[in-house]
Amino acid sequence: MAAAYLSHLAGSEIEVRSAGSAPANSINPAVIEAMKEENIDLTTQLQGPDQATPAPKKLTDKAVELSDVVITMGCGDVCPFFPGKRYEDWVLEDPAGQGVNAVRPIRDEIKKRVEKLIEELTGEKS
Repeated sequence: MAAAYLSHLAGSEIEVRSAGSAPANSINPAVIEAMKEENIDLTTQLQGPDQATPAPKKLTDKAVELSDVVITMGCGDVCPFFPGKRYEDWVLEDPAGQGVNAVRPIRDEIKKRVEKLIEELTGEKS
């Protein structure tokens, strides 16, 4: 959700990479539905191994190395660390296995944090 919001709100101003330290095989359908309510279609942004099912990607050392800012959500010591990078750990409830009513407040909190991040990185409000 964070990467989708960042891409949606910042456009081409910020290059976005999204991955997880232990990604699920697919995206929670409630997350897809909650993001559609924001006019963001996750099904066109992430493709799983069969290229038909949306799925998160595995985090690689290379993706972290190429990034200036790394936003984590609970991966702790499992995430690659490179000196000189800006790291933020966003502690949020995990939407895995939850319905759309439980996902909406998580989505809304992520949006607020992304908007703040965009303002910090670009000096402009999204």
